[in-house]
Amino acid sequence: EVLINIDVPDLDAGIAFYQQGLALQLKRRLFGNVVAELAGASVPLFLLEKAPDSAPVPGAGQRGYRRHWTPVHFDLVVADLEPAVARAVAAGAMLEGAIADYVWGRHACLSDPFGHGFCLLEWRGSAYDELAEAGG
Repeated sequence: EVLINIDVPDLDAGIAFYQQGLALQLKRRLFGNVVAELAGASVPLFLLEKAPDSAPVPGAGQRGYRRHWTPVHFDLVVADLEPAVARAVAAGAMLEGAIADYVWGRHACLSDPFGHGFCLLEWRGSAYDELAEAGG
């Protein structure tokens, strides 16, 4: 089983963005109202309210909610990329560059209002299998 956890400084603002911007639905709130489980993706997505500059584990660096990128991020597959990007941007996301076309589909890089990078993908044909069929 896989699930996604995303730290946000304000749970209500996080819920609002992910509902309005990515069409996810609030399933439930947990742990004294500091965790929200969102449904609507192929895996559960949890928003965890964590104070800015708090340490995730002893000895680790502090959380920051300015723009950042991590090699681990999430991609959300959508049926129609332009309306999905427009919806996310209207809810507070930042589109970071032009929509790109690939043999497997189309791709847009964005960031949420809390600095987390994510991508929206629109598949073409048999998605990533197009790479194998194209020889790479």
